[in-house]
Amino acid sequence: MAALRRLWRCRPAGMAASHLHTSSAASAKQHYKMLVLGGGSGGITMSARMKRMLGAENVAVVEPSEMHYYQPIWTLVGAGAKSAASSGRPTASVMPSGVKWVKSSVQEINPDTNTVRTDDGTEISYEYLIVALGLELHYDRIKGLPEGFEHPSIGSNYSIQTVEKTCKALQNFKEGNAIFTFPNTPVKCAGAAQKIMYLSDAFLRKTGQRSKANIMYNTSLPVLFGIKKYADSLWEIVKHRNLEVNLRHNLIEVRADRKEAVFENLDKPGETKVMEYEMLHVTPPMGPSSVVKGSPLADGAGWLDLNKATLQHTRYPNVFGIGDCTSLPTAKTAAAVAAQSGILNRTIRKVLKNEKPDTKYDGYTSCPLVTSYNTVILAEFDYNGQPLETFPINQAKERRTMYHMKADLMPQLYWHGLLKGLWGGPGPYRKLFHLGMK
Repeated sequence: MAALRRLWRCRPAGMAASHLHTSSAASAKQHYKMLVLGGGSGGITMSARMKRMLGAENVAVVEPSEMHYYQPIWTLVGAGAKSAASSGRPTASVMPSGVKWVKSSVQEINPDTNTVRTDDGTEISYEYLIVALGLELHYDRIKGLPEGFEHPSIGSNYSIQTVEKTCKALQNFKEGNAIFTFPNTPVKCAGAAQKIMYLSDAFLRKTGQRSKANIMYNTSLPVLFGIKKYADSLWEIVKHRNLEVNLRHNLIEVRADRKEAVFENLDKPGETKVMEYEMLHVTPPMGPSSVVKGSPLADGAGWLDLNKATLQHTRYPNVFGIGDCTSLPTAKTAAAVAAQSGILNRTIRKVLKNEKPDTKYDGYTSCPLVTSYNTVILAEFDYNGQPLETFPINQAKERRTMYHMKADLMPQLYWHGLLKGLWGGPGPYRKLFHLGMK
């Protein structure tokens, strides 16, 4: 139960273990030329890049977690295609050597004095700051959670504590409703909420139980997917596989002891509907980092307020950001972090030379929409919702090659490329494709 209580405020950007390099629990006042807040995808990637730019002794990372997770693979963990263990590595193994690792949580950011205070009271000052604190999961905003995860038949691919529960619920499915939800908040990896639905459909067909299952996707959104080109293909899959999609339905309560889920109709305020389930996959409400939200760095909604082209803060020119914690109006994905990392690296290099940033981020992001155990639709698009595709083929079509890229190639590129600051920049998949063509 203690582990489930921790889901009340879970940061899914990554997590961070002691090693015989420069990791430590901070005690005295410290100062660094470049301070990175967060040891998730964006934080580790940028600390590796800053090490090369400034030297390891000038860079520090504040991150409390002992483990770092490659979270995009959790979709396949929840479907039983990958192990949970394969998704994580000790943070010490991904922290750039020589970089100072402050094993604490950020308690307060004061950009007016260029200082950060950690949860043990240590004050760290900086010349430049990169904020990569991710976002927070709020299972507790759904009545009956997170304690409901103690019951069988409920899982969530958005947390290491609950992703294997998804797999168990799927494997133990007998007969009835299998319900998959999408909340009424911004989320990271928005496609993951429905990917597990397609995988569950494929699993139940394989085991001969599909005829006993009513599979439904209840989403708070008015659309199945935000980009029409890919949404059209997904609707065809939904119709062909006899899946039920209920738009504008938001999960507000789970009665785990009775296997009931309560949804509100967002188009008819006050109207609710109780649905029984045999399996329930929950995508939790999410929100900005409480540390960012409580600081002068936040916009009106609590997100890190950045220039969407340069990733530099709109009011504090020595502050930068990357990833899920930011106000950038694009989908929050690991592919977006990869694209942003190259832009941010260029921006910081220019700022250090007292020059104006000249490289602009176009909002590139990607969502490999897993539609079965061997097919993926690779959605890539920009700030304007326009497809920004890598390959000279129709990426809205289900393809085996894209599945293998998602399941086998991308994890290797993540661990051995992105986190080492060796891969990324505008259109990271496109860069990979062109490299392979040479």
